[in-house]
Amino acid sequence: MSISHAIRRGDPGNGSGTSQTSHASRTSRTSGTSRAIARPGLRRLVVGAAASVAAFGALAAVSSAAYAQAGPSPAGLDGRQGTDRDHLTVTVRNAGGEADGTYELYCGPDGGSHPDPRGACAALKRDTRWGKDVFTPAPEGGFCTMQYGGPATAHVTGTWAGRPVDATYDRRDGCGIARWDRLVPLLPDMRAPQRP
Repeated sequence: MSISHAIRRGDPGNGSGTSQTSHASRTSRTSGTSRAIARPGLRRLVVGAAASVAAFGALAAVSSAAYAQAGPSPAGLDGRQGTDRDHLTVTVRNAGGEADGTYELYCGPDGGSHPDPRGACAALKRDTRWGKDVFTPAPEGGFCTMQYGGPATAHVTGTWAGRPVDATYDRRDGCGIARWDRLVPLLPDMRAPQRP
């Protein structure tokens, strides 16, 4: 009897050669035992599912509470206006023509006195990556081509993606030119012909 009981639990679809009468009589004698064995499995399944639902509900409640306590999101990434909005001041000197001056730039939504706020914000967003600073200076001691891009300089201050910005730019060598050109149109395009 213990062998047939083990076969029933381990392999319910077992096509053993037992006759219907012996199987029926064993089922009637052990029906109380079979139900008792089957119910704990069902109970574990139901309790496990209920625990999963409760854990998910607690996680959802904690998540919304955490968002509420976290305060404002990083500056300008959610498109809200206010004090947490991305704001940069760009001062350009010796670029010639109308490019010289001081401009205010707001991103998220884009605006300010900058000549091309939408393009400037797009250039910044394009180069913004997690763990990298878009305003990082060229590495000291790096190999740069000995080309001169002109006397233009720029100073960018303010806040971008929740971080303070204080960066200077020039075009005195290949590294400076590449760094400048990467932020066009935040900085004026010195490759384009200048208007008088």
